[in-house]
Amino acid sequence: MGHREDLLKGAKRCLLEKGFARTTARDIVKESGTNLASIGYHYGSKDALLTQAYVSLIESVGESFGPGLGEEVTQPPGSLERFQEMWASVIRTVPEARAIWLLSFELMFQDERVAQVRKLLAEAQEEGRTGLVALFNGVPETEVDQETTDSEGRLYQTLLNGLMVQWLFDPASATTAEQLTEGLRRVMRQAARH
Repeated sequence: MGHREDLLKGAKRCLLEKGFARTTARDIVKESGTNLASIGYHYGSKDALLTQAYVSLIESVGESFGPGLGEEVTQPPGSLERFQEMWASVIRTVPEARAIWLLSFELMFQDERVAQVRKLLAEAQEEGRTGLVALFNGVPETEVDQETTDSEGRLYQTLLNGLMVQWLFDPASATTAEQLTEGLRRVMRQAARH
């Protein structure tokens, strides 16, 4: 493995252990077994490296959404049952991805000192919305159009962020997939009356 990959792995470990703001370039070098010059050469800056490491971590969480190992999605796309099944799968990932979700919220509240990082993360959110639509609708990401990403994707992302806040704050009182689905069912009934 080369320095580029070593740096990325080291940066991921540092992010999970120390967070974004407290990780130094020296921490990454120590964790990766590389040197300070390698960061600039391969990534341009420590923040760019940490951003890439964060995006890689959050992508791994997204890839774990969906059925568990050896399980299949059983409910048809667009159904309330599929909605519940997918949210149950997302919630199932929270314990092992807790450190990554905490890191996400740390990054959300960084000030303008990391404007470049925030820009890259905003771009990554777009990809995340597309991935969520693909998951819930049972289609490849390449088949998700922009209008669907901008509507359904934003809805799923908003629900995801809200759920993660609840599960990080107090898992015992956090909304379950069943409760979320029943809430949607009731909203749909109300909307159908008008």
